[in-house]
Amino acid sequence: MTSMKKKSEEIFLKACKYLPGGISRNTIYREPHPDYVESSSGCYITDIDGRKRIDFANNMASLIHGHAHPEIVEAVINQLKKGTAYTMASQIEVDFAELLCSRAESFQKIRFMNSGTEAVMAMIKLSRAFTGKSKIAKAEGAYHGTYDFAEVSQTSNPDNWGNIDLPEKVPVVKGTPKSVLDEVIIFPYNDIERTLSILNKHKSEIACVLIDPVPHRVGLIKGNVDFIEALYQWTRENNSLLVFDEVVTFRVEYGGAQQLYPFKPDLTALGKIIGGGFPIGALAGRSDILELMNPRFGKPDFPHSGTFSANPIAMTAGYTAMKLFDKEAVSNLNKLTSKAVEQIYDSIKIADVPVSITGSGSMFRIHFKANPPNSYRESFQSKKEQQVIKNILDYLYNVENLLLVNTCTCMFSTAISQHEVDYLSEAFLSAFKKFKDQIIQI
Repeated sequence: MTSMKKKSEEIFLKACKYLPGGISRNTIYREPHPDYVESSSGCYITDIDGRKRIDFANNMASLIHGHAHPEIVEAVINQLKKGTAYTMASQIEVDFAELLCSRAESFQKIRFMNSGTEAVMAMIKLSRAFTGKSKIAKAEGAYHGTYDFAEVSQTSNPDNWGNIDLPEKVPVVKGTPKSVLDEVIIFPYNDIERTLSILNKHKSEIACVLIDPVPHRVGLIKGNVDFIEALYQWTRENNSLLVFDEVVTFRVEYGGAQQLYPFKPDLTALGKIIGGGFPIGALAGRSDILELMNPRFGKPDFPHSGTFSANPIAMTAGYTAMKLFDKEAVSNLNKLTSKAVEQIYDSIKIADVPVSITGSGSMFRIHFKANPPNSYRESFQSKKEQQVIKNILDYLYNVENLLLVNTCTCMFSTAISQHEVDYLSEAFLSAFKKFKDQIIQI
């Protein structure tokens, strides 16, 4: 007797006929197939087969208030009745620009676009236009979207990353032109001496130093204050720009992760949470730089547009979400996240496993290493560690009904309460005990 196929399996078989791999983004793939969502509310998500899970991934950090927040839903519905996009401006983009610029000292002006990738792309192009230089410098292992230049060495590994004193430039996509690699300088994250040595070899060519202050792919490791200061001073001395990718990290504090540093970036790329659950990107920073996009006095040095840039749906959702994510909400969410980390460390101690945690604000990542890493190479996951992570994530997903980011990372939302935190820490305790032998053998 054969068992009936789940609805998810049936949909996936159809999906494979029309979508490469049956999916539209590789990060959601699960073996043997992804599950399909039926509904979601708050911090809970129910799949089409009726399985309900607590969501600690929040669409890769983009849902700061969880799913279907009633105020955001109501605001979007009201706007939908007025239209979704026009070849005209809308007042909400002005109101939203004012709100975002009030949150961060470095945001003098802002330009909206459609994704974090697009924001980083525009930031690099604007840096080149402003400085007259072409090269960019970025940290090894850092993810900055899918722009050719921004993704170099994002997936470096021990077989190709080369000497730490001068990391190799490793393409992500097969066929990436060598000319792209020639325009990118790679430096080791949180390593001042080596980074400055590398930057100095190209000091007359670098338009910007691109940094994520808490880079997820590097290990969700906060940039050391002295490291960020060194980058800031170097860019001041060499006619370059210090530019932040805060697409993920703007949730860290009310004014973003840059609020943690006394030195402010010249430009900042934004995305994810500022869209309130809709696609969005934004580029904020110094007025004199962003004025290169200004079309009012003839052709600008950087003519920028976009059919859906500042569309009123994303503007309305984002404005509502960020109004709700006020200083009190940020503080409360960060405190709850800190409590979760504390409780998971208790689970680590009880299970007696070599596990550590990194992160900042409302996000943290589990490392199956005794000591928290401080760089990409320290955080790099061996094949054994990757297998243990997969086993634990599958256990949490299939047995404990928890959804995490596939690096064993949690991105909290304001919909999460102490009840869900208690459940999470108990689930981790069970997972640590179940897979203890595998963890120790890494």
